[in-house]
Amino acid sequence: MYLRTLLMLLVLGALALFALENWNAFTTPTSLSLIFATIEAPLGLILLGTVAVLTLLFLLYVVYLQSSVLFESRRHARDLQAQRELAEHAESSRLSELRSYLESEMERLAKESEQSTMDVTSRMDRLEGDLRAAMTQTETTLAAYLGEIDDRLERRVAELPPPKPV
Repeated sequence: MYLRTLLMLLVLGALALFALENWNAFTTPTSLSLIFATIEAPLGLILLGTVAVLTLLFLLYVVYLQSSVLFESRRHARDLQAQRELAEHAESSRLSELRSYLESEMERLAKESEQSTMDVTSRMDRLEGDLRAAMTQTETTLAAYLGEIDDRLERRVAELPPPKPV
């Protein structure tokens, strides 16, 4: 952009220098035909004025384009900022959703773990009771068997003839 501006200023400067050098030729009146009438006017000044008006129109057009581009870029920047804020808000809501989900899952897992612990403890208590009952029954049975064996031995000993004195 800087090179184009410099080039345009150089061309306009050369045109101004040309007009100053040839000012007498620019101001010399000539007969000009307007198709329906003929007038006497300096052709150089008319052409120089036309160039000045066209230059002014082009400058106004450039200012209009730049201002519309500036307004458009500002609008895009505002839209982009709004979208960025929306995305950040959505991300923060997703994070809070994830946090609440994780907290509820942790609570559920803690309850399940507590329930499992209670189930295992109750099973262990039942198994311990069953084991004690089985041991008591085994002890009783073993005592009965030992008593029976003791009785049999005593009967056999009683049935045996008395020992001979030697």
